[in-house]
Amino acid sequence: MTEHSLWRFSRALHRAINDRHFQDIESLIDEDVDWAVYGPIDMFPFLGARQGRRAVIDVIRQVADNFRVHRFDRENIMLGVDSAASMLRYSLTALDSDKPISLRVAQFAQFRADRLINMRVLIDTFDLVEQALGRSIHLPKLTGVV
Repeated sequence: MTEHSLWRFSRALHRAINDRHFQDIESLIDEDVDWAVYGPIDMFPFLGARQGRRAVIDVIRQVADNFRVHRFDRENIMLGVDSAASMLRYSLTALDSDKPISLRVAQFAQFRADRLINMRVLIDTFDLVEQALGRSIHLPKLTGVV
């Protein structure tokens, strides 16, 4: 049995972010990859949709310029032949402030010939924004239910 594409991609992604080793990740991304990370774009401009390998590598470089990954735990994972879905919890450090960040994400990936062709990542944005601001966000009550 061969190794699933997700495992190779995950290792290469973390090497790219922490060690700025981008060669391995480039070879695992399709030239026409469709990529989107849904989150607060105003606070983190490298989030959002991108098309093509060059644009995705640029995003990964921006993440590497801003964060260090200390740990990630896969809470749930489902693997298909050429696809994967997972819930992850990351422990990061913001490099500019040395502030720890805990982040939950849902990740959906599709591969063809061992290369990433589609990636969707959903971030628990409310928690991320509170951590980035360093304070709780108090929202008004939307219903009369107590």
